[in-house]
Amino acid sequence: MRKIHRVIAVAASAAAFAAIAACQTEKSSNPLTPTIAGPIPGVVISPPALLSPPQGTKLKESDQPVRLVVGNATTTGVRPLTYMFEVASDNGFASKVFSRSNVPPGENGQTSVQLDPLEIGRSYYWRVRAEDGANTGNFATSAFEIFPKAVLNPPAPVAPVNNAISGTTSPGITVLDSDRAGPIGNLQYEFQVALDQAFTQVVAHGIVAETPGQTTYTAPALTANKTHFWRVRASDGETTSAWATTQVFKTPAAPAPPPPSPGPNPGAPCVASSALPIVQCERNKYGHMSPSQTVDFEKAVARSLNSNKIPDGPFGILRKSGGNNCNGYSCDIICSGQGTSQKQWDILGDSDGAQVPGWNGPATYPNIRMDVCEIQ
Repeated sequence: MRKIHRVIAVAASAAAFAAIAACQTEKSSNPLTPTIAGPIPGVVISPPALLSPPQGTKLKESDQPVRLVVGNATTTGVRPLTYMFEVASDNGFASKVFSRSNVPPGENGQTSVQLDPLEIGRSYYWRVRAEDGANTGNFATSAFEIFPKAVLNPPAPVAPVNNAISGTTSPGITVLDSDRAGPIGNLQYEFQVALDQAFTQVVAHGIVAETPGQTTYTAPALTANKTHFWRVRASDGETTSAWATTQVFKTPAAPAPPPPSPGPNPGAPCVASSALPIVQCERNKYGHMSPSQTVDFEKAVARSLNSNKIPDGPFGILRKSGGNNCNGYSCDIICSGQGTSQKQWDILGDSDGAQVPGWNGPATYPNIRMDVCEIQ
């Protein structure tokens, strides 16, 4: 009887074991079961597409915390994917600074994780792969760098400094380019020129793109013989230096006014074979003539007429002490001869107006007032 019971117990145990084995076989054959043994043959999981930050990106401290973004992977299997993200300070991922697994896929075809703040001034390598619990895709790897904090020193003034007198009222104000460290972009220099050290009276302002070594701003015309103050700072639009130490200079005194231009110079006698071109030639040497210039003009006409041996000469200018006159002479008459044999020619159409040259005459006695003809 005891032997029968033992046989029954063994049979029962075998039946139970067979049932458990059958259940496990049924469970593992379902590709969606969490406990399925992998990898499942024929399943291919693609690497995620690395979107941000792109390979080789140089980030600023202000860009933290960094968010890693990937395009979702694809799979030929039916199991849902999750993602593993890793960040390390070496490309072999021996020194990991961040690791997160079982990250569910995000919406809109992208998945992301946000990192904790990282140490600045270092390069970082990051990678990500997709997995379904049975199969694992390949890592996609990239790298980025976090710059140290940007440092931008003020530019160093070169000239004009130390209360020097500039060579012009539009001086070139020159600085040595700023020293910098970290993520500094293209620089521009802002210059200010003022009449006071507090810069409440700014008289010139300009922004100049950096040139290699030194950068110069040419000020507009400033007040002559005046003390001026100037300062400058640098900026890339995001990082701005402090103002450089204020410098002082003085503009030169205004140039002495040019000496007054001499009166018209008659120069060499005009040359022509007839009277009118000579009068016109001499008239062209003058602008609008004053009374004394009118007399000079008349004398020049008489001399040129005589040097060209124009008929009816020798010629002179007519003395006139009464009535309208120019310094004791007629303002528009060239004459020859004396007394009743005197001849006179009008050489200015309007001696007070346009003073148009002419040669009108001769007028003779008794139609003229006879005065002394002063031969030239």
